[in-house]
Amino acid sequence: MFVIIGIVVVILAVIGGFMFAGGNIVLLIQPAEFIIIVGAAVGSMLISSPPNLLKKIVGSIPLLIKGFKITKQDYLELLKSLNDLFLIAQRDGLLAIEKHIENPKESEILSQAKNFVNNHHVITFFSDTMKVMLSGGVPPHELETLIDAEIETFEMEGKPVTATISKVGDAFPGLGIVAAVLGIIVTMSSIDKGPEYVGLHVAAALVGTFLGVLLSYGFVGPMATNLELIHESEKRYLETIKACIVAYAKGNPPIVSVEFARRTIFSDYRPSFSELENYIRGRGESGK
Repeated sequence: MFVIIGIVVVILAVIGGFMFAGGNIVLLIQPAEFIIIVGAAVGSMLISSPPNLLKKIVGSIPLLIKGFKITKQDYLELLKSLNDLFLIAQRDGLLAIEKHIENPKESEILSQAKNFVNNHHVITFFSDTMKVMLSGGVPPHELETLIDAEIETFEMEGKPVTATISKVGDAFPGLGIVAAVLGIIVTMSSIDKGPEYVGLHVAAALVGTFLGVLLSYGFVGPMATNLELIHESEKRYLETIKACIVAYAKGNPPIVSVEFARRTIFSDYRPSFSELENYIRGRGESGK
């Protein structure tokens, strides 16, 4: 939502400022310049990216719009669900929670954390890790290494997406210069047609430079940064789950395990010790 608002603000600020200064908005409508710049950018992306990366880039567009929405309440629900799950495991043994691991969305415990169970990648990460724990024979330090390997893989999979988008954004000013030079070539070939004609074509050529810089620093670059932050937020969510599982695997009580997890949460969304304790005990309903 904020991405769309931001795009609108950038357009209104640039176009509004141009018109306020006495500029004619019609002069900015240069389809040829736009085709050259955007077409070359798309082409360069096709050259630099294999098909699977292109698919991920396209798939990141909806994520960019809706974002990875996580709140303090979501973390409270997650930590309470993990605490309740491990309490059952502590009381009745690990096999008692197998049904919750096999069908998280049908679990009366895990389904309380809506953001958790509705994120396919996150719930798969959790379920696969817990299945390894349930199988037995895996020391806590080996389990931690296994989780770290998956988080590292997740991080490495996401980096090429943001890096490619960022590189395309960095290329836009250069492509704008290409469009401007081509415009000047067209202008110089028709210089005998009078100053008015030449002036219009020079203005059109300069629009190419303008579009390249605007697309780079006004749109594509910020989008790449946004995706990077979204990716980091999801990685942090996985780190929180990891901290709780590993702490419990090392023999800590459930309430201590969720405290380990709480400490990994970014301060913007981290509930206080008292908030978490009250929520787990049913004395708090909202951490928003």
